[in-house]
Amino acid sequence: MALTITLLNSAYLRGRCCRHKVLHPLLGPFLSDSMSKLYSSYRRPGSQPEKKPSWQTTDFSFKKGIDVLKTQLGMLKKETKDYLIGPGGHPFDQYLLEQTRVLWEFRSQEDLNKWVISSDVEIGGKSEVYLKLGRNNQAALLYGTLNTEVPRDGETKYSGYCSMRAKPPVGSFARKKYYDWSNFNSLYLRVRGDGRPWMVNIYTDPYFSHQKDDLYNYFMFTRGGPYWEEIKIPFSKFFLSSRGRVQDEQHPIWLDKISTLGFTIGDKVDGPFQLEIDFIGLLNDRAHTEEFAYETYEKNPRA
Repeated sequence: MALTITLLNSAYLRGRCCRHKVLHPLLGPFLSDSMSKLYSSYRRPGSQPEKKPSWQTTDFSFKKGIDVLKTQLGMLKKETKDYLIGPGGHPFDQYLLEQTRVLWEFRSQEDLNKWVISSDVEIGGKSEVYLKLGRNNQAALLYGTLNTEVPRDGETKYSGYCSMRAKPPVGSFARKKYYDWSNFNSLYLRVRGDGRPWMVNIYTDPYFSHQKDDLYNYFMFTRGGPYWEEIKIPFSKFFLSSRGRVQDEQHPIWLDKISTLGFTIGDKVDGPFQLEIDFIGLLNDRAHTEEFAYETYEKNPRA
């Protein structure tokens, strides 16, 4: 116990910004109940920061730590085996010939647990969002109510959004992993909406960037009505929004460094919304040859 407290104190002195990076790999099994606090840096305007060290409210469990260690070693063994077989655990020739891949489908509560939902409630807003299985457990139903009323905190200027985001992949011992979509050129979805526009978000972790993630977006317009629609979105149509401009030839999507994918509604229209998602997949459309869907301009054109 004394050794554990010493490690906690030394990690705390390293700074709040990197505290979770020190604690999670070493003491993650012991801190599972309080790790969510370490990852959340947002604090409502006017609220007081927590003065009580997090380790004082942690329930240490040696037996639980041993069980989690066994699980992590099992994950490491599987990752090593898959790596020796080929990309994604598939033989290399099968990987090269792969034309389609289903990333997420929604048939059980376990499939829903791979996603998280959020709304402007985090900043004091009044929008509501829920996620459940659809009819006959054949789709995910994302629904709720959008409310654009701005919180009266004197700082927030805009409100009214709801989102659904896939949990990022995590390897053994809390190692950060990425999705590799470099073998495909399009995102493929089967959805049924209510006629409202949605923003499809792709988060990447580029090799050369000072930001945590680059965010690429595409506006998906649903038809509404009782019929399902299949939507193909070429990656060339996603635009880079995290740097305030569309992606250009110098900032393509790093398809081998995908952090996660999500959906956001924020069309400034108060009222109910719903979106049903059957599956989300990838497609390698050989007929699609477009590399970039937007106009590009020379940064320093010659006279």
